[in-house]
Amino acid sequence: MTNRVKELRKENNITQQQLADLLGITSRTGISLEKGDYNPSVLLAYKISEVFNLYIEDVFIFDESDFQMPE
Repeated sequence: MTNRVKELRKENNITQQQLADLLGITSRTGISLEKGDYNPSVLLAYKISEVFNLYIEDVFIFDESDFQMPE
């Protein structure tokens, strides 16, 4: 799964710390999220989409490999 968090944050002139404060997370978690090293919970993904006034699907990009069932 990839995301547009960094792109959207910059478009909205929000610092990493400001976004972390809005979301109630640490700036380190925010950085990991932007790098794609951290997949957020559904609740956090919802909060992020609310900050940018977008649907979750407009922030997070899924591909088929994200949904493969274990054998």
